[in-house]
Amino acid sequence: MTAPTTARGQAAVPGGWLRRYRPADDAAVRLVCFPHAGGSASAYLRFAAALAPSGVEVLAVQYPGRQDRRGEPFVGTVEELVEAVLPELRQWTHGPFALFGHSLGATVAFETARRLTEGGRTPAHLFLSGRRAPVVPRIDTVHLMDDRALVERVTRLQGTDPTLLEDEELLSMVLPAIRNDYAMAGAYRYRPGPPLSVPTTVLTGDADPNVTPDDARRWSEVVGGPFNLHVLPGGHFFLNDHTAGICSLIEEELGDAH
Repeated sequence: MTAPTTARGQAAVPGGWLRRYRPADDAAVRLVCFPHAGGSASAYLRFAAALAPSGVEVLAVQYPGRQDRRGEPFVGTVEELVEAVLPELRQWTHGPFALFGHSLGATVAFETARRLTEGGRTPAHLFLSGRRAPVVPRIDTVHLMDDRALVERVTRLQGTDPTLLEDEELLSMVLPAIRNDYAMAGAYRYRPGPPLSVPTTVLTGDADPNVTPDDARRWSEVVGGPFNLHVLPGGHFFLNDHTAGICSLIEEELGDAH
């Protein structure tokens, strides 16, 4: 399958949901990556570069309302997002594939895995990063904060370049996406069902203010396959400091899928 190339040199799948930063039509396995709240597909540029030599092609999901999809309306719920991305994603899941999501992206990856599995396409592996299990009680009201408080919250999590948040023009572009995605996370409610029988690796930071190791461990209650939890040094965006190690772990876990 071929795809057109955008002005930035990346390959985009028709329909707009997926970005292929290192296109590999003969990839042994594909890793579909879902960004965090307010994030975009480019958050996985380093993953794409690090994993390409091992035969793993990264397909990064681009949510509407940001970057090259800035003119498109936001998606309001996790369920709507999953429904929208599924038709395009099914074109790329005939061969071995796995899913990776960070923060909000972990929730989206999990629900996408459930839907794909229901349709007879089971991921080889599920990687869930920086997100408490959906069975952990929570009240998310971050999206109700005023702009200043929301910016302070995002700054503390250290997942956004501080210079972006200091530039009023850039801030006006990114803040609506951040607020929308926090609202999406707050509205999500886990739909009980049979445990997802997929090998699962959960990653979390030991200083993450949003997720305790126990919160992360409880993903084992909603998945039924082999389960591993890795607690790494760092806060909510610990993966930015451990890209090489996490990609090595991904390669190891996906070795049997080649």
